[in-house]
Parts: sequence; structure tokens; C-alpha cells
Amino acid sequence: MRICVAGAAGAFGMKHLDALAKIDGVEVTSVVGRTAATIEGFVRERGIAHATTDLAESLARQDVDAVILSTPTQMHAAQSIQCMQAGKHVLVEIPMADTLTDSREIVRVQQETGLTAMAGHVRRFNPSHQWIHNKITAQEIAIQQLDVQTYFFRRKNINAAGNARSWTDHLLWHHACHTVDLFQYQTGETISEVYGVQGPKHPDLGIAMDMSIIMKTPKGAICTLSLSFNNDGPLGTYFRYICDNGTWNARYDDLYDGREQQIDLSGVAISSNGIELIDREFISAIREGREPNGSVAQCLPTMDVLDQIERMMSD
Repeated sequence: MRICVAGAAGAFGMKHLDALAKIDGVEVTSVVGRTAATIEGFVRERGIAHATTDLAESLARQDVDAVILSTPTQMHAAQSIQCMQAGKHVLVEIPMADTLTDSREIVRVQQETGLTAMAGHVRRFNPSHQWIHNKITAQEIAIQQLDVQTYFFRRKNINAAGNARSWTDHLLWHHACHTVDLFQYQTGETISEVYGVQGPKHPDLGIAMDMSIIMKTPKGAICTLSLSFNNDGPLGTYFRYICDNGTWNARYDDLYDGREQQIDLSGVAISSNGIELIDREFISAIREGREPNGSVAQCLPTMDVLDQIERMMSD
């Protein structure tokens, strides 16, 4: 499997490159970067044969079967469609788009081309959430409430590696996207009620810095999500699953029960790295000719909920 990684020199592009290096039968044959100076030095260090600042150049190559897009959010929709129209499978980091209209167009093009198109909803793959999902699937537990806190300190436009961004992050279309998808995935239901409020917008960045969202499924499970770019530590996302038969706290790669006893996750998946597990699913789905877990079609209901929240908060 010959892969192009676009946005390779960014924080998540490098995570994908590290993950792909652990998967047998995979070669990164091309990378795309924002500037020639950055990407050319990057490929020399990584030993990758081809680098460009133009995605179309990579898509024209015969040694590219599939593309992983770790590019700015605002480019996701157009680039996903561009990849599929060039005959390439695509894995796009979340959100697949920043509007519902563009998300629907991605799904339409995927259905038209029949190619594999997947959104990088890493929470579906993190072993801590997989452990919970396995118990739900086995009908051992059912979610009563999912309580989530997503807190960062981002009063400047920098990425996870502390470097300046060429684009602006978004609490709703990026960080809430994770939890909206996870809640629907874990409950197996489509959200039937949703309410959202946001705090003041940053005077320079133009985005809301604080947000609260409440969701409910038809069977009565609820999710309370609090998000902030104003939180001065500790940083990250924390999940409390309150179920009919136990309570669990997920903290990235770790899981604890309600009494703070750590759960052994060693047998849940082949890796504890969610990005590696996403990439493995993407490649396996292409090889097996099947729909991946996290296909753009499966994730479209999440984009519909985000659109509802956005319209509600703009009223």
C-alpha cells in the first residue's frame, strides 16, 4: 500500500508517519507540505522519495494508492473530493468538513466513486473507549450519561506541538466533533435532542473560547460536554461514563473504574496508539474492499448535529 501524507510536517502528519512505519506492507511514497523549504528538509530527514507543495502533483503519481489528509480544517472537504476524483482512497482528519453541505458532498462523491473514504475519529479506536464499546456490544452495560470535559489553553494560534498555525482551530467543528461522534457510536443511536451555548469570541481569532453542549438519544442517554480554550491546565479531554452497571473514567489511553482502579487494556487492540489503529483500519478496509469503521457515511450524522448546534448558537 503506497501512501501520500498531506500536511506531513504538522503535528498530526508526523503522528501518522510514525504510525504508518509500524504497519507491514505500507510505504509512504509522497508527502505534501505548505512550503517547499519545510517539506524538502523534512523528507531528507525521513528518507521519503517525493515531496511537493501541490497535492495535485502527488495525486498524479502512479505510486500513490491512498492519501491521508492532515491539513487545515478549511481544506478538508475540497481535498477529500479532489483525492477521490483522482481515483485515490482517502483518510481525512476530523472534521471531514466545516459545513454540513460540504460533508454531504464528500459522502456523495464517495458513493459515486466507490472508493474508501474515512474520517479520523480517533475516539472510536482508543483502547479505553474500545473497552467500553465491547461491553456495550456484549450488552453488559448501557450508558446513562457521558460527561466530557475538553480543555485547552489556546489564546494564541498555535498547534499541539507549540508551533504557529496557518489556520484557526474551532471548539465546535473540531473538538466537539470528537465527542458528538463518540456519543452516537457508543450508544448506537442518533442524537434526537441537542442544545448548545457559547461564550464570548476571541477579539483576534474570531472564535468562541468557551462552549457547553447537552445531547440526548431517543432511548434517554444524555451527554454533557464542556469545552474551553481558556483553561490554564490541566489540559486534555476527560470522559466519565456513567452506566447502568458501573462507572468508568477515560483519560486518553488510560481507563479507571469509578473507584479509581485502573483497567488493564493490554488485550483490547494490537496497539495503544489510536492514530496507528485508525491507519490500520483504513489500510485493512482498502485491502478487504469493505466499509471502514468511521467511514464518511457513518460519520455524516455527527456533522448534522454540529450544524444544528451552530445554527442554534447563531440565533
